[in-house]
Amino acid sequence: MVPMPTPASAGKQPAGPFTPRDFQLVLLRRMADHNPGLVEDARRELGASLAQMREANRRWQAMLRSPRSRSAASLPHGLNGMGGARIRSVLGEPESAVPRRIGDLECEARQWALPLWPDLRFEVLVADNGAVWNEWLVRAPGAHGPELRTLDDLTPWSCTVDEAARAFAPARPLQGSAPTRWGLAFTAPDARGQRHDVVAEFTWGLLQRTAVSDH
Repeated sequence: MVPMPTPASAGKQPAGPFTPRDFQLVLLRRMADHNPGLVEDARRELGASLAQMREANRRWQAMLRSPRSRSAASLPHGLNGMGGARIRSVLGEPESAVPRRIGDLECEARQWALPLWPDLRFEVLVADNGAVWNEWLVRAPGAHGPELRTLDDLTPWSCTVDEAARAFAPARPLQGSAPTRWGLAFTAPDARGQRHDVVAEFTWGLLQRTAVSDH
């Protein structure tokens, strides 16, 4: 016997496929805490409302909490439950996929182009069992990165984690406040050459803000 719809579900339309546009809205939702103005401009570029951004994030979180994702709980520390197959189902075939070794980890680095950031690529490091080890925005192959020399160059969305770490080496990685966030501690000069201690915060690998103190 087919159950009658409840008042809460009556008339509710089934959700469509989760698209690359939705995925970009998820990335923006995580960045909104630090740079609401930049996020609002990007959201409008995608032609999406604030409600649509929230809905995309809600659906993404539901995907993360699905039984298939929770089954990855026994994976080594650092692996999340999305899995390489699910990322591919959202973004399609990667633009590139090359083997990479990071310490003792053998993985495949897959990269996708996203319209919001044409000079960047969304990179996913996928282990042999299909689980995702890391996922963030990196500079696109062949694209010119920013010239990072002073504090004035460290503006929101100007650089990626690895670019800042190389420009102001040695940089010390810091634990982020969420799985999609990273931090770096380093020293950098101001326009007059005076050096300062800097803590830079990144979301999805993209610089969001810096905190500066006298060196």
